Amino acid sequence: MSEKLIGLVSHPKKKGVAALCVALRDEFAKHNVLLKLDYATAGLLDEAHGSSVSELAASCELLVVLGGDGTILSTAHAVKGQACPLFGINLGTFGFLTCMGPADYRQAVRCIVAGDYQLSRRSMLHVEVVRQGKVVDQHLGLNDAVISRGALSRLIQLETMVDGALLTQYYADGLIVATPTGSTAYSLSAGGPLLTPDSAAFAITPICPHTLTNRSVIVGDSSKIEVRLCNQLDEIYLTVDGQHAIAMKAGDAVHVRRAEQTLPLAMLPHLPFFELARRRLKWSGNSL
Repeated sequence: MSEKLIGLVSHPKKKGVAALCVALRDEFAKHNVLLKLDYATAGLLDEAHGSSVSELAASCELLVVLGGDGTILSTAHAVKGQACPLFGINLGTFGFLTCMGPADYRQAVRCIVAGDYQLSRRSMLHVEVVRQGKVVDQHLGLNDAVISRGALSRLIQLETMVDGALLTQYYADGLIVATPTGSTAYSLSAGGPLLTPDSAAFAITPICPHTLTNRSVIVGDSSKIEVRLCNQLDEIYLTVDGQHAIAMKAGDAVHVRRAEQTLPLAMLPHLPFFELARRRLKWSGNSL
Protein backbone atom coordinates (compact mmCIF):
# COMPACT_ATOMS: atom_id res chain seq x y z
CA MET A 1 0.00 0.00 0.00
CA SER A 2 1.43 3.38 -0.99
CA GLU A 3 1.98 6.07 1.61
CA LYS A 4 -0.43 8.92 2.02
CA LEU A 5 1.15 12.35 1.71
CA ILE A 6 0.13 14.97 4.27
CA GLY A 7 1.60 18.46 4.64
CA LEU A 8 2.49 19.94 8.03
CA VAL A 9 2.46 23.71 8.54
CA SER A 10 3.15 25.27 11.94
CA HIS A 11 3.56 28.56 13.75
CA PRO A 12 7.16 28.09 14.94
CA LYS A 13 6.84 30.51 17.87
CA LYS A 14 3.91 28.77 19.57
CA LYS A 15 4.74 27.07 22.86
CA GLY A 16 5.22 23.31 22.55
CA VAL A 17 4.93 23.27 18.76
CA ALA A 18 8.23 21.44 18.14
CA ALA A 19 7.29 18.56 20.45
CA LEU A 20 3.85 18.35 18.84
CA CYS A 21 5.38 18.20 15.34
CA VAL A 22 7.58 15.26 16.38
CA ALA A 23 4.64 13.49 18.04
CA LEU A 24 2.49 13.93 14.94
CA ARG A 25 5.22 12.67 12.63
CA ASP A 26 5.68 9.55 14.77
CA GLU A 27 1.95 8.94 15.03
CA PHE A 28 1.35 9.34 11.29
CA ALA A 29 4.24 6.96 10.58
CA LYS A 30 2.38 4.22 12.45
CA HIS A 31 -0.40 4.56 9.85
CA ASN A 32 1.95 4.59 6.83
CA VAL A 33 1.44 8.33 6.30
CA LEU A 34 4.38 10.50 5.25
CA LEU A 35 4.57 14.11 6.43
CA LYS A 36 6.07 16.85 4.26
CA LEU A 37 7.09 20.00 6.13
CA ASP A 38 6.88 23.65 5.20
CA TYR A 39 10.08 25.70 5.48
CA ALA A 40 9.29 27.09 8.94
CA THR A 41 8.50 23.66 10.39
CA ALA A 42 11.54 22.07 8.76
CA GLY A 43 13.74 24.76 10.30
CA LEU A 44 12.12 24.24 13.68
CA LEU A 45 12.98 20.54 13.58
CA ASP A 46 16.45 21.06 12.02
CA GLU A 47 15.33 19.19 8.91
CA ALA A 48 17.29 19.81 5.72
CA HIS A 49 14.31 19.66 3.37
CA GLY A 50 11.25 21.87 3.45
CA SER A 51 8.76 23.20 0.94
CA SER A 52 6.71 26.33 0.47
CA VAL A 53 3.10 26.13 1.60
CA SER A 54 1.91 26.47 -2.00
CA GLU A 55 4.13 23.52 -2.99
CA LEU A 56 2.68 21.45 -0.16
CA ALA A 57 -0.85 22.34 -1.26
CA ALA A 58 -0.06 21.19 -4.79
CA SER A 59 1.41 17.82 -3.76
CA CYS A 60 -0.45 16.81 -0.56
CA GLU A 61 -4.00 15.64 -0.07
CA LEU A 62 -4.41 17.69 3.14
CA LEU A 63 -2.47 20.22 5.22
CA VAL A 64 -2.34 19.90 9.00
CA VAL A 65 -1.94 23.41 10.44
CA LEU A 66 -0.61 23.93 13.97
CA GLY A 67 -1.47 27.34 15.44
CA GLY A 68 -4.49 29.56 15.93
CA ASP A 69 -6.92 31.23 13.57
CA GLY A 70 -4.16 33.61 12.45
CA THR A 71 -2.04 30.67 11.31
CA ILE A 72 -5.01 29.25 9.39
CA LEU A 73 -5.48 32.64 7.70
CA SER A 74 -1.82 32.98 6.73
CA THR A 75 -1.87 29.40 5.39
CA ALA A 76 -5.07 30.12 3.44
CA HIS A 77 -3.27 33.02 1.74
CA ALA A 78 -0.11 31.00 1.14
CA VAL A 79 -1.91 28.16 -0.70
CA LYS A 80 -2.69 30.75 -3.40
CA GLY A 81 -6.23 29.66 -4.15
CA GLN A 82 -5.52 25.92 -4.39
CA ALA A 83 -8.33 23.72 -3.07
CA CYS A 84 -6.23 21.77 -0.55
CA PRO A 85 -8.12 21.05 2.70
CA LEU A 86 -6.78 22.52 5.95
CA PHE A 87 -7.04 20.58 9.22
CA GLY A 88 -6.26 22.90 12.15
CA ILE A 89 -4.95 21.93 15.58
CA ASN A 90 -5.42 24.88 17.91
CA LEU A 91 -2.41 26.39 19.67
CA GLY A 92 -3.97 29.83 19.78
CA THR A 93 -6.74 31.60 21.71
CA PHE A 94 -10.13 31.09 20.08
CA GLY A 95 -9.57 28.53 17.36
CA PHE A 96 -12.84 28.99 15.46
CA LEU A 97 -11.15 27.59 12.35
CA THR A 98 -9.48 24.60 13.99
CA CYS A 99 -10.71 21.08 14.77
CA MET A 100 -9.20 20.20 18.15
CA GLY A 101 -6.49 20.95 20.68
CA PRO A 102 -2.92 19.63 20.93
CA ALA A 103 -3.76 17.05 23.60
CA ASP A 104 -6.00 15.32 21.04
CA TYR A 105 -3.30 14.86 18.40
CA ARG A 106 -3.72 11.06 18.34
CA GLN A 107 -7.44 11.49 17.67
CA ALA A 108 -6.57 14.03 14.96
CA VAL A 109 -4.34 11.47 13.24
CA ARG A 110 -7.04 8.78 13.46
CA CYS A 111 -9.65 11.16 11.99
CA ILE A 112 -7.37 12.12 9.10
CA VAL A 113 -6.33 8.55 8.31
CA ALA A 114 -9.94 7.30 8.45
CA GLY A 115 -11.34 10.35 6.65
CA ASP A 116 -13.58 10.96 9.67
CA TYR A 117 -14.07 14.68 9.10
CA GLN A 118 -16.26 16.94 7.01
CA LEU A 119 -15.10 19.61 4.60
CA SER A 120 -16.71 22.98 5.15
CA ARG A 121 -16.20 24.90 1.93
CA ARG A 122 -15.78 28.49 3.02
CA SER A 123 -16.62 31.36 0.71
CA MET A 124 -13.88 33.91 0.08
CA LEU A 125 -13.68 37.55 -0.93
CA HIS A 126 -12.13 38.93 -4.08
CA VAL A 127 -10.91 42.42 -3.17
CA GLU A 128 -9.67 45.02 -5.65
CA VAL A 129 -8.33 48.52 -5.20
CA VAL A 130 -9.34 50.74 -8.11
CA ARG A 131 -7.50 54.03 -8.68
CA GLN A 132 -8.46 56.34 -11.52
CA GLY A 133 -10.32 53.52 -13.22
CA LYS A 134 -7.47 50.98 -13.00
CA VAL A 135 -7.07 47.98 -10.68
CA VAL A 136 -3.83 48.67 -8.77
CA ASP A 137 -4.02 45.84 -6.20
CA GLN A 138 -6.08 42.71 -5.57
CA HIS A 139 -6.24 39.97 -2.96
CA LEU A 140 -8.27 36.97 -1.84
CA GLY A 141 -9.67 37.05 1.68
CA LEU A 142 -11.14 34.35 3.88
CA ASN A 143 -12.27 36.56 6.77
CA ASP A 144 -12.72 40.18 5.85
CA ALA A 145 -11.71 43.35 4.08
CA VAL A 146 -11.25 46.26 6.50
CA ILE A 147 -10.94 49.92 5.58
CA SER A 148 -9.71 51.92 8.56
CA ARG A 149 -8.04 55.17 9.56
CA GLY A 150 -4.34 55.47 10.25
CA ALA A 151 -2.52 57.12 13.16
CA LEU A 152 -4.78 60.19 13.46
CA SER A 153 -7.98 59.77 15.44
CA ARG A 154 -10.35 61.21 12.87
CA LEU A 155 -13.55 59.93 11.35
CA ILE A 156 -13.29 58.87 7.74
CA GLN A 157 -15.96 59.24 5.10
CA LEU A 158 -16.83 56.16 3.05
CA GLU A 159 -19.43 56.16 0.28
CA THR A 160 -20.75 52.62 0.06
CA MET A 161 -22.66 51.09 -2.87
CA VAL A 162 -24.28 47.66 -3.22
CA ASP A 163 -24.94 46.47 -6.77
CA GLY A 164 -24.62 50.04 -8.00
CA ALA A 165 -27.17 51.47 -5.55
CA LEU A 166 -26.09 53.85 -2.78
CA LEU A 167 -26.29 52.20 0.64
CA THR A 168 -25.08 55.18 2.67
CA GLN A 169 -22.14 57.43 3.33
CA TYR A 170 -20.52 56.27 6.53
CA TYR A 171 -18.73 58.60 8.94
CA ALA A 172 -16.83 56.15 11.10
CA ASP A 173 -13.45 54.81 12.16
CA GLY A 174 -13.74 52.34 9.33
CA LEU A 175 -15.79 49.65 7.63
CA ILE A 176 -15.64 45.84 7.62
CA VAL A 177 -16.92 43.57 4.86
CA ALA A 178 -16.93 40.06 6.33
CA THR A 179 -17.64 36.57 5.06
CA PRO A 180 -19.55 34.12 7.28
CA THR A 181 -16.15 32.79 8.38
CA GLY A 182 -15.02 36.32 9.24
CA SER A 183 -18.24 37.07 11.12
CA THR A 184 -16.67 35.49 14.23
CA ALA A 185 -13.66 37.82 14.10
CA TYR A 186 -13.29 41.63 13.92
CA SER A 187 -16.82 42.06 12.60
CA LEU A 188 -18.25 40.42 15.73
CA SER A 189 -16.14 42.69 17.96
CA ALA A 190 -17.51 45.71 16.08
CA GLY A 191 -21.10 44.64 16.78
CA GLY A 192 -21.70 42.61 13.63
CA PRO A 193 -23.89 39.50 13.45
CA LEU A 194 -22.79 35.89 13.76
CA LEU A 195 -23.31 34.07 10.45
CA THR A 196 -23.25 30.30 10.03
CA PRO A 197 -20.56 29.10 7.61
CA ASP A 198 -23.14 28.05 5.00
CA SER A 199 -24.82 31.48 4.94
CA ALA A 200 -24.75 32.84 1.41
CA ALA A 201 -24.19 36.35 2.71
CA PHE A 202 -21.70 39.07 3.59
CA ALA A 203 -21.89 41.42 6.58
CA ILE A 204 -21.12 45.13 6.10
CA THR A 205 -20.30 46.57 9.53
CA PRO A 206 -19.20 50.13 10.34
CA ILE A 207 -16.54 50.60 13.03
CA CYS A 208 -17.65 53.14 15.66
CA PRO A 209 -20.05 55.02 13.34
CA HIS A 210 -20.90 58.63 14.15
CA THR A 211 -24.53 58.09 13.14
CA LEU A 212 -26.11 55.82 15.76
CA THR A 213 -28.58 54.32 13.29
CA ASN A 214 -25.73 52.93 11.18
CA ARG A 215 -25.67 49.23 11.96
CA SER A 216 -24.58 46.06 10.20
CA VAL A 217 -26.20 45.28 6.88
CA ILE A 218 -26.45 41.73 5.52
CA VAL A 219 -26.27 41.34 1.74
CA GLY A 220 -26.31 38.28 -0.47
CA ASP A 221 -22.89 36.97 -1.45
CA SER A 222 -23.73 37.51 -5.11
CA SER A 223 -23.70 41.27 -4.41
CA LYS A 224 -20.96 43.56 -5.62
CA ILE A 225 -19.87 46.02 -2.95
CA GLU A 226 -18.04 49.25 -3.72
CA VAL A 227 -16.57 51.54 -1.06
CA ARG A 228 -15.18 54.89 -2.20
CA LEU A 229 -12.89 57.08 -0.08
CA CYS A 230 -14.06 60.66 0.27
CA ASN A 231 -11.32 61.93 2.62
CA GLN A 232 -8.57 64.04 1.12
CA LEU A 233 -5.65 64.02 3.55
CA ASP A 234 -5.98 61.33 6.19
CA GLU A 235 -4.02 58.09 6.18
CA ILE A 236 -6.44 55.30 5.32
CA TYR A 237 -5.63 51.64 4.86
CA LEU A 238 -7.26 48.56 3.40
CA THR A 239 -6.38 45.34 5.24
CA VAL A 240 -7.36 41.89 3.99
CA ASP A 241 -7.49 39.18 6.69
CA GLY A 242 -4.88 41.07 8.68
CA GLN A 243 -2.33 39.74 6.17
CA HIS A 244 -2.04 42.53 3.59
CA ALA A 245 -2.18 46.28 4.23
CA ILE A 246 -2.61 48.68 1.31
CA ALA A 247 -2.28 52.46 1.69
CA MET A 248 -5.25 54.21 0.12
CA LYS A 249 -5.56 57.57 -1.62
CA ALA A 250 -8.47 59.98 -1.88
CA GLY A 251 -10.86 58.86 -4.60
CA ASP A 252 -9.75 55.23 -4.45
CA ALA A 253 -12.48 52.61 -4.53
CA VAL A 254 -12.47 49.15 -2.97
CA HIS A 255 -14.49 46.56 -4.91
CA VAL A 256 -15.51 43.43 -3.01
CA ARG A 257 -17.28 40.40 -4.40
CA ARG A 258 -17.42 36.66 -3.83
CA ALA A 259 -14.33 34.90 -5.16
CA GLU A 260 -14.61 31.95 -7.48
CA GLN A 261 -12.39 29.94 -5.12
CA THR A 262 -13.56 28.43 -1.86
CA LEU A 263 -11.38 27.16 0.98
CA PRO A 264 -12.12 23.64 2.30
CA LEU A 265 -11.74 23.56 6.10
CA ALA A 266 -11.83 20.22 7.88
CA MET A 267 -14.40 20.13 10.69
CA LEU A 268 -15.43 17.36 13.07
CA PRO A 269 -18.84 15.92 12.11
CA HIS A 270 -20.03 15.62 15.72
CA LEU A 271 -19.34 19.29 16.60
CA PRO A 272 -22.09 21.59 15.23
CA PHE A 273 -21.23 25.22 14.56
CA PHE A 274 -23.29 26.62 17.43
CA GLU A 275 -21.77 24.17 19.88
CA LEU A 276 -18.37 25.42 18.75
CA ALA A 277 -19.55 29.03 19.06
CA ARG A 278 -20.78 28.47 22.63
CA ARG A 279 -17.44 26.99 23.61
CA ARG A 280 -15.29 29.61 21.94
CA LEU A 281 -17.40 32.61 22.99
CA LYS A 282 -18.00 31.19 26.49
CA TRP A 283 -21.78 31.40 26.20
CA SER A 284 -23.48 29.60 29.06
CA GLY A 285 -26.29 28.21 26.92
CA ASN A 286 -28.91 29.23 29.52
CA SER A 287 -30.21 32.37 31.21
CA LEU A 288 -28.47 31.76 34.54
